[in-house]
Amino acid sequence: MLSPEQAQAHCQALVERARAAGADAADTLFAADSSQSVQVRLGALEDVERSESEHVSLRVFVGQGTASIGSSDLSDAALAELAARAVAMARAAPEDKYAGLAPEDLLLRGLPPQLDQADPREFAPGELRARAEQAEDAARAVAGVTNSEGGSASIGAAVVALATSAGFAGAYASTSHSLSASVIAGEGAGMQRDYAWRVARHAADLPGPDEIGALAGERAVARLDPQPLSSGPRPVVFSPRVGGSLVGHLLGAISGAAIARKASFLLGRAGEAVFARGITIRDDPHRLRGLRSRPFDGEGLPTAPRALVEDGRLTGWLMDSASARQLGLAPTGHAVRGQGGSPGVGASNVWIEPGAASVADLIGDIADGVYVTELIGQGVNGVTGDYSRGASGLRIVNGQFAGPVAGITIAGNLLEMFAHLSAANDLEIYRGIDVPTLRVDGMTVAGE
Repeated sequence: MLSPEQAQAHCQALVERARAAGADAADTLFAADSSQSVQVRLGALEDVERSESEHVSLRVFVGQGTASIGSSDLSDAALAELAARAVAMARAAPEDKYAGLAPEDLLLRGLPPQLDQADPREFAPGELRARAEQAEDAARAVAGVTNSEGGSASIGAAVVALATSAGFAGAYASTSHSLSASVIAGEGAGMQRDYAWRVARHAADLPGPDEIGALAGERAVARLDPQPLSSGPRPVVFSPRVGGSLVGHLLGAISGAAIARKASFLLGRAGEAVFARGITIRDDPHRLRGLRSRPFDGEGLPTAPRALVEDGRLTGWLMDSASARQLGLAPTGHAVRGQGGSPGVGASNVWIEPGAASVADLIGDIADGVYVTELIGQGVNGVTGDYSRGASGLRIVNGQFAGPVAGITIAGNLLEMFAHLSAANDLEIYRGIDVPTLRVDGMTVAGE
């Protein structure tokens, strides 16, 4: 795999080739990754995988026409052909008045922030196997666990580089370490499955295999013997494990592309109170060792922390350059890139600030409610905000957890859900989107 410096040089050279071939402007993204993982099941080695990939994508502009093309062949001959083909495609493409590179005066200048994303520590396959076995053994040791779907451990490394004809060039490296276990509790038709999984940039930031395994086992056992639940309105409490999905719906709704298409339930609500007072949601691309940290965005613009929601009020949209032009606004440094095509929009490390109440206090006045630990299906309408998803978890009776429930549906509208959302004080930050325990009053729960 190329070093960040080598990858950056390749990107700059490809941009120069595109300009020489007739492009008015161009940008190039290089992405490479390598990974190895070990899977065990019932104490026996089940799978060992190793993968490596390198890909370069080129986007060119000829007038208002644009084209994107990519290749995993980094030879000089292949890159020369890539540039020529991209320019020919752009000349034949329809005009797009919003297409173009990011404004030159907004590009990141100087050294990018150092975010400590690469861990020099490596694990040999034998060490990975030992960690996977330890996680599975801990899960199987939990009373009530009857079978296993396995334990796994993996490591990975990646390099990203970007160069544009407007004068930006940058690159960075990152690593990942992960552990997981998945087990089955109970017997026959009453069997229940659950898992635990963690990933971190640095191995030192992962919980131990014993902790991961024990959590997987405890979760599976906690699902045994779910009881029926009648239908009706109830408070719904989202565990941190699933509550981040609500923030995910918010991020989709404040994407500049969705706003430009008028396909968002938050259209026209910038600056308005969308959440209850006291709710603040932050986005920080500069968090050290963050899973979604990045020193620059997918167009070479600087990234910066910001509040997406401040004391309940929506602060604005997330925009790349194209959606910003459509809306007559400035890009916000939230462009993200895949292996081909134009940039999209995406947030970085996002979290809801914790509230003042403990989890016990948050649920203490709930006479009959549901604590959700798993969500099923994709029943969310991003245009209207209508929300309906399958769920399972625990019943809440008189402020106490009162046994598992499954096969229920929770429904509402995201605008109403956001307005009635409150947060506990148990925030832990280790995912890409992190939330404390969240309570939403006034939802409809459908059971039997």
